[in-house]
Amino acid sequence: MNKRWIVPTLYIIFLMLPIYWLLNMSFKTTNEILGGFSLFPAEFTVESYVKIFTDPTWYSGYINSIIYVMINMVISVAVALPAAYAFSRYRFLGDKHLFFWLLTNRMAPPAVFALPFLQLYSTMGLLDTTLAVALAHCLFNIPLAVWILEGFMSGVPKEIDETAYIDGYSFPKFFVKIFMPLIASGIGVTAFFCFMFSWVEMLLAKTLTTVSAKPIAAVMTKTASTSGYELGLLAAAGVLTIIPGAIVIYFVRNYIAKGFAMGRV
Repeated sequence: MNKRWIVPTLYIIFLMLPIYWLLNMSFKTTNEILGGFSLFPAEFTVESYVKIFTDPTWYSGYINSIIYVMINMVISVAVALPAAYAFSRYRFLGDKHLFFWLLTNRMAPPAVFALPFLQLYSTMGLLDTTLAVALAHCLFNIPLAVWILEGFMSGVPKEIDETAYIDGYSFPKFFVKIFMPLIASGIGVTAFFCFMFSWVEMLLAKTLTTVSAKPIAAVMTKTASTSGYELGLLAAAGVLTIIPGAIVIYFVRNYIAKGFAMGRV
């Protein structure tokens, strides 16, 4: 091996070690995990995975999480696209102050909004629904989406808009058929970050759901029994929660690289 690859290889191994250890634990029983240190399972078992896929509480948690994450991602991107276009193309009174105000919403911790959302959704009858979690996450994802998309849109020359109008394109037709393909990488990056925030956020998801719409993050906190936490089950659930994010990263990895190059990520 070339010497210049030694340090990167060791660094990658170091980063992958926690993931391997999580995978290793998922094939062990809780007693074996607590019994001592071992690089491989002494008694290989898939009991934890079987329980997750056969217990309605567990697999419904995954389904609920995927549903509200996808709803949030679609709403956030759909709302942010016209808003980001307005910020990138027009100058109006207070535009910079409004843009900064949007970002301050993203800076606030979710705990600040947990109680107001709880009371609001209880009144509206949205409590314990996937839509409630999806809409709550929009408070944080839409400002982030506007900020990212505005950077990509500002890189598109305004002459393209003017040429399309001269050629007789209506704004919706121009935006969908011409403009959006030009910022496809920006849309990919934005969708990725909206997905990841909504997928890993637990406080609002746990606060706004009780039974039927419980996300997987909330289900994972309820594995305690008389003998303690079921560590093997938690590890298996942890492995499965990594998979959706890994899939999304695989498909948008090139877009993320472009986002870093443009300085908006």
